[in-house]
Amino acid sequence: MIIAVISDTHGHETSIIKALKEAEKADMIIHLGDNVRDITFIKERFKKDIVFVRGNGDGEIYVPEDKVIDIQGKRIFLTHGHNYGVYYNPFKIMLRAKEVNADIGLYGHTHIAYKEVEDGILILNPGSVSLPRDGKKSMAFIHINGNSMDVEFKKLD
Repeated sequence: MIIAVISDTHGHETSIIKALKEAEKADMIIHLGDNVRDITFIKERFKKDIVFVRGNGDGEIYVPEDKVIDIQGKRIFLTHGHNYGVYYNPFKIMLRAKEVNADIGLYGHTHIAYKEVEDGILILNPGSVSLPRDGKKSMAFIHINGNSMDVEFKKLD
């Protein structure tokens, strides 16, 4: 199973198209918010599963800010991150992931790619597809094969 993880697309269709080209090999996409409106654009071009949460820049209150999903025996906590103090550190993401018995905690919001394993939980931020704050547009791929997981970051030109 390959999961493409994107965040903070902010309506930049050219950047989204580049990310979708990379995501062709993926079985699904997870979008971590800012801009939920981009989901319609993405669904027109990616015909597989798409799971998403709302970010601080999204007005669609019917979309949840947090979500927990189970994929191939892995429990994944999704959030945009703005309610968890992620500009300081991802500690609250790890705590919330623990509370919901997640193997993976995903967040966006900072526009900076990040990966760490904390207390056995993979904490991952894919960076931003459109407006990076670390100089490179990016996305991430989570490869799940049985009990093993691998993460790959992909820089977008």
